[in-house]
Amino acid sequence: MYCKNCGNEIYEHASACPKCGCPTGTNNSPATQGNPNKTNTLAIVGFILSFFVSIAGLICSIIARKQIRETGEGGSGLALAGLIISIASVAISFITVFVYIIVLVAALA
Repeated sequence: MYCKNCGNEIYEHASACPKCGCPTGTNNSPATQGNPNKTNTLAIVGFILSFFVSIAGLICSIIARKQIRETGEGGSGLALAGLIISIASVAISFITVFVYIIVLVAALA
């Protein structure tokens, strides 16, 4: 399906174009059909990966949030949690490496 305003390809059940915001005129999006049981798979994967491989969890969570906005699926909280945990893990890793470098330089001086 294509947007009648900008010509961008959009999800079949989208109620608005994600690029220009133009309403599609369809009222059959999963969000309006009341399908709360469908959770975005990438949100689940991003949340789990955020504990083990932070960068992969970050990427999956970002993509999942975009898909959830377009399709109306569930899993927004999982994607947000995966995003926050991944960012915190990456920040802690960088700080730890920075501290180790400072200690190493101080020990060698």
